[in-house]
Amino acid sequence: MTQILEFAIIVIVISASGVMAPGPLFAANVSYGLREGTRSGIKMAIGHTIVEFPLVILLGVGVFSLEIFPEFRTVISIFGAITLFVFAILQIKTVLQKKDNITLNMKQDPLVTGIVLSALNPFFVIWWLTIGFKLISDAMLIWAFSGILAVFFLHIWMDFAWLGGVSFLASKSSRILSSRNYKVFMMGLSLMLVYFGISFLIDLIP
Repeated sequence: MTQILEFAIIVIVISASGVMAPGPLFAANVSYGLREGTRSGIKMAIGHTIVEFPLVILLGVGVFSLEIFPEFRTVISIFGAITLFVFAILQIKTVLQKKDNITLNMKQDPLVTGIVLSALNPFFVIWWLTIGFKLISDAMLIWAFSGILAVFFLHIWMDFAWLGGVSFLASKSSRILSSRNYKVFMMGLSLMLVYFGISFLIDLIP
């Protein structure tokens, strides 16, 4: 039970750093939220899920297929750690450079925007091919094939909570993204990425 709880915490914290990071989806969500409120954020989360779910399933199948290679988990752990370090650096740089006003002029339906900005976001794909792949692989050691769904649900609820929450808050204040608290929070999450990246590497030591 302790192992499962620890793994759930790891997935949630690492996922939070990606879900809450500033980027195209985040900026678009704020723009829609200013006009439509919480509903737009939920619709964007649904669009994001439409792209994310099949990707997670495919990665799970990939983990199942690659288990025959003895060095598979070592390689995934190293790539996952490196990606965590890179994401942490980029995230800190982005937060420090963030401008007060990042709203966009979005005209299409929020659901369509969620699909497009997710599918065309290279950082989203890279995150799942490296960090996400590592999490899925670890989950399958605990829950076998159902570990794929475990990771997905531990991750996806945060997309709905975050995108819905931000769009609601954006409808109340157009300057929410310039909040110093947000920047401090994201810096903290970035440091957590570094911590888990080091943990991935330490776990490889016999």
